[in-house]
Amino acid sequence: MARTLHLARAFYRPRRAVPDMHVLDTSITRMRVGPGDLDIYLHVNNGAYLQMMDVARTNYLADLGAFPVLRERAWYPVVAASTMTYKRSMRLGERFEIATRVLGWDERVIYLEQEFRRGAAPVARGWVAGRFLHRGGDRIPAPAVVAALDPSATAPGLPDEVATWAIAVDVAHRGT
Repeated sequence: MARTLHLARAFYRPRRAVPDMHVLDTSITRMRVGPGDLDIYLHVNNGAYLQMMDVARTNYLADLGAFPVLRERAWYPVVAASTMTYKRSMRLGERFEIATRVLGWDERVIYLEQEFRRGAAPVARGWVAGRFLHRGGDRIPAPAVVAALDPSATAPGLPDEVATWAIAVDVAHRGT
């Protein structure tokens, strides 16, 4: 419940936009492990990582100053697929950060990497394939979203391992 409230706060009272932030820049979200994040083994539950990533992606949008643009167009983000790799455990009270960055996009989705770090040590890494939908139900092409948020952005080459994953989980653009 605590992370749900954290997400609601990040959405309804977003942090200020970062001046000159671009779509391909990294957004940093700092957090601390709370009691609601723990499982029976007293380390962060795997599901809690996904909730923390929701908060960090919301902060990324806030850093871009995206909320007015999205509201005006009646667009909202959804997760089409995600995968996680865990390297170290996190325990109650530990501080950490989540670095969120866009890896690239195709016609359908925007691919993000979200890395959890405790100091300089990587803790976990997630890949997220995100889509944007219109309140009316239509899917918004990823290039249109990127152009609305950062008209100067050009798509970088998607890392091969992410492209392979996107095909495996059936979210990659299939061509025409």
